[in-house]
Amino acid sequence: MTALAGALPAASPGPATAPAAPRTVVETERLTAMYGKVTAIRNVSLGFTANRVHALIGPSGCGKSTFLRTLNRMHELAVGGWITGRVLLEGEDIYAPRVNPMQLRKRVGMVFQKPTPFPTMSIRQNVAAGLKVDGRASRGDTDEVVERALRAAALWDEVKDRLDESALSLSGGQQQRLCIARTIAPRPEVILLDEPTASLDPLGTQRIEELLFQLKEAFTIVIVTHNMQQAARVSDTTSFFYLGHLVETGATRQIFTAPREDQTEAYVTGRFG
Repeated sequence: MTALAGALPAASPGPATAPAAPRTVVETERLTAMYGKVTAIRNVSLGFTANRVHALIGPSGCGKSTFLRTLNRMHELAVGGWITGRVLLEGEDIYAPRVNPMQLRKRVGMVFQKPTPFPTMSIRQNVAAGLKVDGRASRGDTDEVVERALRAAALWDEVKDRLDESALSLSGGQQQRLCIARTIAPRPEVILLDEPTASLDPLGTQRIEELLFQLKEAFTIVIVTHNMQQAARVSDTTSFFYLGHLVETGATRQIFTAPREDQTEAYVTGRFG
């Protein structure tokens, strides 16, 4: 220690500062989703914090995809789809009469199980499609957004010299990353992914999983997956659904190593599902 440092009085410890609580971006309150008179999910209250990957797991038909679709009002597009309870985005009820569903889906974007590029559009046009909802902008501005979105989706280097080619010229994995670029181009707050790697080969799956670690720095991500290993690899929290009920939710490590509920343990250890 230098003489000067030794001459200085020791700094007195200040009051302990508690870490800020994670910000909840989207949450449900006593949410029940119906198809006509058939209940798909019942009385689910669940929140998703910012800049995390949140996995929804459970056997087929348990309601996890229906739940996902309630988060941006896609559920109401299904025949007989309706809900009770509330879905809040930054504290505001997304089902309130004043909310425009098209504008909402810019804030809560969705990527589906199979890649869904628009077949008559080029790669550039596919990415820019989401910008047309609000009538944006000049060609130069659009090109800048397209490049930013493709870079964020780890696709720019692969397609930068072929932006005006058909999106269908891309491989399946590239098409899914294109759909992710299209989703993030309008800068949503939340990205919903419904089995995004189910139709991809192992390499394409790996690229999407690696991408999620980058994307969560800017977005809140909710992913439905049947793949237990995938949920364990990519997510920060995991929620287990069974027969339309939320059985358990928690940190992914806890859900897979020390679940509190017997049903959860049976599912994650492969005894049913």
